[in-house]
Amino acid sequence: MGCGKTTNPNGSRNSGCVCDVVRAILDIQNQAVRDECSPCTANCFLEPLGGIMSPSRNHADTRVFMLLTNDGSPFKAFFKTKHGESDFCTSVFFRVEDMFDDCCATLRVLEPEDHHHKTVDLLGDDGCCIDMGKLCDVKHWQSTESCITVDLSCFCAVQCIADVDLNICN
Repeated sequence: MGCGKTTNPNGSRNSGCVCDVVRAILDIQNQAVRDECSPCTANCFLEPLGGIMSPSRNHADTRVFMLLTNDGSPFKAFFKTKHGESDFCTSVFFRVEDMFDDCCATLRVLEPEDHHHKTVDLLGDDGCCIDMGKLCDVKHWQSTESCITVDLSCFCAVQCIADVDLNICN
Protein backbone atom coordinates (compact mmCIF):
# COMPACT_ATOMS: atom_id res chain seq x y z
CA MET A 1 0.00 0.00 0.00
CA GLY A 2 1.22 3.47 -0.83
CA CYS A 3 1.11 6.75 0.93
CA GLY A 4 -2.41 8.06 1.56
CA LYS A 5 -4.19 4.91 0.35
CA THR A 6 -6.19 2.58 2.53
CA THR A 7 -8.20 -0.55 1.86
CA ASN A 8 -11.73 -0.85 3.22
CA PRO A 9 -12.94 -4.12 4.82
CA ASN A 10 -14.89 -4.88 1.62
CA GLY A 11 -11.66 -4.68 -0.43
CA SER A 12 -12.33 -1.31 -2.06
CA ARG A 13 -9.65 1.36 -1.83
CA ASN A 14 -9.91 4.89 -0.50
CA SER A 15 -8.22 7.35 -2.80
CA GLY A 16 -6.58 9.46 -0.09
CA CYS A 17 -6.37 13.13 0.70
CA VAL A 18 -4.41 14.23 -2.38
CA CYS A 19 -7.40 13.27 -4.55
CA ASP A 20 -9.75 15.18 -2.24
CA VAL A 21 -7.58 18.30 -2.27
CA VAL A 22 -7.15 18.35 -6.05
CA ARG A 23 -10.91 17.77 -6.47
CA ALA A 24 -11.54 20.72 -4.12
CA ILE A 25 -9.11 22.90 -6.11
CA LEU A 26 -10.99 22.04 -9.31
CA ASP A 27 -14.33 22.92 -7.67
CA ILE A 28 -12.94 26.23 -6.39
CA GLN A 29 -11.53 27.12 -9.82
CA ASN A 30 -14.85 26.25 -11.44
CA GLN A 31 -16.90 28.29 -8.98
CA ALA A 32 -14.83 31.49 -9.06
CA VAL A 33 -17.09 32.94 -6.36
CA ARG A 34 -16.07 36.19 -4.66
CA ASP A 35 -15.84 36.37 -0.89
CA GLU A 36 -13.94 39.07 0.98
CA CYS A 37 -12.94 36.85 3.94
CA SER A 38 -9.39 35.47 3.94
CA PRO A 39 -8.77 33.44 7.12
CA CYS A 40 -5.64 31.59 5.91
CA THR A 41 -3.42 32.31 2.93
CA ALA A 42 -1.85 28.85 2.51
CA ASN A 43 -4.81 26.46 2.75
CA CYS A 44 -5.63 24.51 -0.44
CA PHE A 45 -9.30 24.41 0.60
CA LEU A 46 -9.50 28.20 0.92
CA GLU A 47 -12.37 29.70 -1.04
CA PRO A 48 -12.94 31.62 -3.18
CA LEU A 49 -10.31 31.35 -5.85
CA GLY A 50 -8.04 34.33 -5.29
CA GLY A 51 -7.98 33.78 -1.54
CA ILE A 52 -4.33 32.70 -1.51
CA MET A 53 -3.28 36.01 -3.08
CA SER A 54 -2.28 38.51 -0.47
CA PRO A 55 -2.93 41.29 0.25
CA SER A 56 -5.03 42.07 -2.83
CA ARG A 57 -7.94 40.03 -4.07
CA ASN A 58 -7.38 40.31 -7.82
CA HIS A 59 -9.19 38.20 -10.38
CA ALA A 60 -7.84 34.63 -10.43
CA ASP A 61 -8.70 31.59 -12.51
CA THR A 62 -6.03 29.13 -11.34
CA ARG A 63 -4.79 27.71 -8.08
CA VAL A 64 -1.14 26.80 -8.70
CA PHE A 65 -0.03 23.69 -6.81
CA MET A 66 2.75 21.13 -6.52
CA LEU A 67 2.51 17.39 -5.92
CA LEU A 68 5.02 15.64 -3.66
CA THR A 69 6.16 12.05 -4.08
CA ASN A 70 6.70 9.46 -1.35
CA ASP A 71 10.22 10.73 -0.64
CA GLY A 72 9.02 14.35 -0.36
CA SER A 73 10.45 15.51 -3.67
CA PRO A 74 8.34 17.54 -6.10
CA PHE A 75 6.76 15.68 -9.00
CA LYS A 76 8.00 17.11 -12.30
CA ALA A 77 6.72 17.15 -15.86
CA PHE A 78 7.93 18.52 -19.17
CA PHE A 79 6.48 21.39 -21.16
CA LYS A 80 7.26 23.11 -24.43
CA THR A 81 7.93 26.81 -23.96
CA LYS A 82 5.96 29.46 -25.82
CA HIS A 83 8.87 31.87 -25.73
CA GLY A 84 11.15 29.67 -27.82
CA GLU A 85 13.91 29.82 -25.20
CA SER A 86 14.24 26.04 -25.21
CA ASP A 87 12.46 23.12 -26.78
CA PHE A 88 11.44 21.46 -23.53
CA CYS A 89 11.73 22.49 -19.91
CA THR A 90 10.72 20.97 -16.58
CA SER A 91 8.15 22.27 -14.14
CA VAL A 92 6.76 21.21 -10.77
CA PHE A 93 3.77 23.58 -10.98
CA PHE A 94 0.31 22.52 -12.14
CA ARG A 95 -3.27 23.59 -12.73
CA VAL A 96 -5.99 20.94 -12.52
CA GLU A 97 -8.07 20.76 -15.71
CA ASP A 98 -10.28 17.74 -15.05
CA MET A 99 -10.79 14.76 -12.74
CA PHE A 100 -12.16 11.33 -13.65
CA ASP A 101 -12.27 7.71 -12.43
CA ASP A 102 -12.32 8.81 -8.77
CA CYS A 103 -8.63 9.74 -8.48
CA CYS A 104 -7.21 10.46 -11.92
CA ALA A 105 -6.66 14.00 -13.17
CA THR A 106 -5.59 15.92 -16.20
CA LEU A 107 -3.09 18.58 -15.11
CA ARG A 108 -1.83 21.51 -17.16
CA VAL A 109 1.91 21.98 -16.70
CA LEU A 110 2.64 25.61 -15.78
CA GLU A 111 5.75 27.41 -16.94
CA PRO A 112 7.68 28.90 -13.99
CA GLU A 113 8.93 32.45 -14.59
CA ASP A 114 11.16 34.86 -12.69
CA HIS A 115 10.31 38.50 -11.93
CA HIS A 116 11.37 39.43 -15.51
CA HIS A 117 8.92 36.83 -16.91
CA LYS A 118 11.81 34.66 -18.13
CA THR A 119 11.48 30.88 -17.85
CA VAL A 120 13.16 29.48 -14.73
CA ASP A 121 15.05 26.29 -15.54
CA LEU A 122 14.38 24.22 -12.42
CA LEU A 123 16.78 21.38 -13.20
CA GLY A 124 20.08 21.20 -11.39
CA ASP A 125 23.46 20.85 -13.06
CA ASP A 126 23.00 17.07 -13.17
CA GLY A 127 20.07 17.57 -15.57
CA CYS A 128 18.00 15.13 -13.55
CA CYS A 129 16.86 16.51 -10.23
CA ILE A 130 15.05 19.71 -9.30
CA ASP A 131 17.34 22.38 -7.87
CA MET A 132 15.27 23.39 -4.84
CA GLY A 133 17.04 26.76 -4.63
CA LYS A 134 15.70 27.71 -8.07
CA LEU A 135 12.13 27.39 -6.78
CA CYS A 136 12.72 30.65 -4.89
CA ASP A 137 13.31 32.42 -8.23
CA VAL A 138 9.77 31.65 -9.43
CA LYS A 139 7.53 34.71 -9.15
CA HIS A 140 5.04 34.15 -12.01
CA TRP A 141 3.47 31.30 -13.96
CA GLN A 142 2.39 30.98 -17.55
CA SER A 143 -0.08 28.53 -19.01
CA THR A 144 1.39 25.98 -21.42
CA GLU A 145 -0.20 23.65 -23.95
CA SER A 146 1.36 20.67 -22.16
CA CYS A 147 -0.96 18.48 -20.11
CA ILE A 148 -0.34 15.28 -18.22
CA THR A 149 -2.73 12.64 -16.89
CA VAL A 150 -1.87 11.35 -13.42
CA ASP A 151 -3.15 8.90 -10.84
CA LEU A 152 -3.35 11.16 -7.79
CA SER A 153 -3.28 8.18 -5.42
CA CYS A 154 0.44 7.87 -6.24
CA PHE A 155 1.30 11.10 -4.39
CA CYS A 156 1.70 11.79 -0.68
CA ALA A 157 1.08 15.53 -0.52
CA VAL A 158 -0.22 18.52 -2.40
CA GLN A 159 1.01 22.05 -1.70
CA CYS A 160 -0.90 25.08 -2.92
CA ILE A 161 1.37 27.90 -4.02
CA ALA A 162 -0.69 30.81 -5.33
CA ASP A 163 -3.91 31.92 -6.97
CA VAL A 164 -3.22 33.59 -10.31
CA ASP A 165 -4.97 34.78 -13.44
CA LEU A 166 -3.67 32.81 -16.43
CA ASN A 167 -6.49 33.85 -18.78
CA ILE A 168 -7.80 30.29 -18.92
CA CYS A 169 -10.98 29.88 -20.96
CA ASN A 170 -13.50 27.69 -19.16
